[in-house]
This record gives sequence, structure tokens and C-alpha cells, in this order.
Amino acid sequence: MSGNLPFGFGAGDREPDRPDDLAGKIPLFAELQKLLSWSGGPVNWDLARQVAISGLAGEHHGVTPDDRAAVAEALKLADVWLDGATDLPSGISTVESWTRVEWIEKTLSVWSTLCDPLASRMVAAMSASLPEEMRAQAGPLAGVMNQVGGLMFGAQVGQGLAGLAQEVVSATDVGLPLGPSGTAALLPENVAAFGEGLERAPDEVRLYLALREAAHQRLFGHVPWLRQRLLDTVESYARGITVDASAIERAVGEIDPTNPESLQNALSGGLFEPQETPEQQAALRRLETLLALIEGWVDAVVNAAAGDRMPGAAALREASRRRRATGGPAEQTFSTLVGLELRPRRLREAAALWWAVTEKHGVSGRDGVWVHPDLLPDADDLDDPLGFADKVGADDLPELGES
Repeated sequence: MSGNLPFGFGAGDREPDRPDDLAGKIPLFAELQKLLSWSGGPVNWDLARQVAISGLAGEHHGVTPDDRAAVAEALKLADVWLDGATDLPSGISTVESWTRVEWIEKTLSVWSTLCDPLASRMVAAMSASLPEEMRAQAGPLAGVMNQVGGLMFGAQVGQGLAGLAQEVVSATDVGLPLGPSGTAALLPENVAAFGEGLERAPDEVRLYLALREAAHQRLFGHVPWLRQRLLDTVESYARGITVDASAIERAVGEIDPTNPESLQNALSGGLFEPQETPEQQAALRRLETLLALIEGWVDAVVNAAAGDRMPGAAALREASRRRRATGGPAEQTFSTLVGLELRPRRLREAAALWWAVTEKHGVSGRDGVWVHPDLLPDADDLDDPLGFADKVGADDLPELGES
């Protein structure tokens, strides 16, 4: 087969029977009807996966045995170092090294949970925006606009995930528990890219990122309410995002039912805009605060574990802080395409707060704040870290493991 297929798919020139061949993972959709056969929800996740994987063509490398050994050793050492920096025990049951494609495949189910509420509204808005004359002209598409909406959103999510897959360095890098529970993973290709220009040894960069991954795993693994609270907070924020009706109308108007490539052309910009309401602003503030508290705790714990052992810890800490607080190009693109912005903007304030609590109450007191969600600081507390540390009494900080 020659030529390009819709949504960036193409047969291309490839060697047969290569185990790491991306093209073998990409079904060649020859007919629009096949694309519209999805019935699994508001997002065509089959298409999202395929678009994401196809977006990595030429940007994907396998994981070598040496990579796997180095990642396993880094995560093992990271857990040893963290034992002296937090009362939370190891949260790692499995250690893996992922390719960029594997990151997509292993995190897709959580992205589905996050994105489906938003997609439901987009699909409804799209159907409502279809002019009567367009319905008459659409022919076979007239009765399947829900599938078309799911197709469009699936393509957008796929584009966004393809970009993120080229930047994330670990399973928890975006601050969400995206991977299987208890599975700590690094992406060797992206770990190497992160270290470029930092003038630190590759082993040191890998170990620092392993410390961050292992710290996240401890928090998500031993704070039983945190995973669901975080996902619920993201969903609450997503439910308040509105669909840009004019963008929907423009996108629908650009669709030619006889030309599947027109669907991709219709996705030239984001379809979402923040809703400037008090409720939505409150939801965004809750999301940013929770992300900042998680990232700030990880930042503080990793600094305590690595500060005296790792010569480049300060430089790596600053690089990680800037990267998480501002977001890379792919994260910004993902926000535009999908409508979710996942940045802990107040990471530095949160790290200062956890430092203040540690100084006042010790490691056990700091980690005890995670015992119950009612004990967590709020956005106002981030403005006054020392004040929060002072107002938290010893009776408010139960031992870890207490109910």
C-alpha cells in the first residue's frame, strides 16, 4: 500500500517481522466506517492510542538490557535512600523500564477516566452545532455524530499523548498515578534527554529521577485516599471546562464526509476555554493546590534523601522544579488540545510548607499530615507556611498507620 492514510497513518517502508516495529502496532484504517465503529464511550480510545503511537514514528527507541539493569539498580538505591527521609515505606512492588509507546499503552486507562467527562460535553455540543443543511448533506454521518465527536476528541487526545510521551521521564512524572499500582517505571530515552545540558553524569541524573519516582510511589501507595481524591479533583475541574462553541462549529463545517483527512484538518486548534466562574476558579485552585502539595512533598523528601549524598542534587532539583512548575512544550500542547492543565504552579511554596512542618514537628509530623484529607493545608496555607506549621498541633498529627 502506498501513500498516506488519515490521521497520519501510513504504511511506510519497514523491515518485516521486526519485534520493535511501530507500524505493526498501527492498524491501517482504510474506511471511515471502520473508524466510526467505536461504541466504548465518548472518546474513541482505540483511535487515540493509534494516533498517539503513530505520532511517535521515527521518535521511538527500544529499551536495552543495560537500560533495564540501570533503572532497576537506580530505583533499588533510591528506596534505600528514601528510608531515612520519610516514614512512608516503599510503595514499589514492580520495577519497569518503559519505551515511549509503553508509556502510552500503560497509562491510557487513567487518561480515559480523566478525559471522558470533558469529551461527553464536547460530543453533545458538536451534535447541537451541526446545521440542519449539514445534516442533510452528511448522508451516512447524519445519524452517527456521537461517533464523529468521539473520533475528533480521540484524535486530539492522541496528538497530546504523543507529545507527552516524548517528554515524561517516569510513570508519575505529571504528578498523577497514571501507571499500574505499585509499578515504578522510568523511560530511559527521556531520562537521557532530560539530562542533556545539565552537565551531570547520566547515572546521577537517573538516580535523581528514580528518587522522585520512588517518592511518588510511596505517597500514592500508602495514602489510601490520595489516588481517588486526586482523580476526583481533576474530574471536578474538567467538568467545569466549557466547549468553545465557535470552534466546534468551525470544525464541523470543515468536515467533508467523503474525505476522512478533513477530520484531522478540523483539529487545528483547541476546542476548550476556561469558564470564568467562581466555581470553576475554586476547582482550579483545589487542583493546583493538591498537585503542588504532592510535588512539594516529593521535592522536600528527595532533597532530604539526596542533598548530602549527591553532588548535583541542587542543580537537578532546580531543573525539576522549573520543568514541573512551568510545563514543557508538550504539556502546553496537551492543555490546548485536551483542555486539562496539570501544573503545580505553587510547588516552591508547598516545598517551603513541608520544610516548615518538618522543622516544627519532625519527619513523622510532616508525613502524619497525609493521614487524613482534613489535615491537608489549603491554598491560603501556602501563603503562610510557618503559620500552618505553628497551627498544626501534636494532637492533629497521628502516627502513620493509625486510622
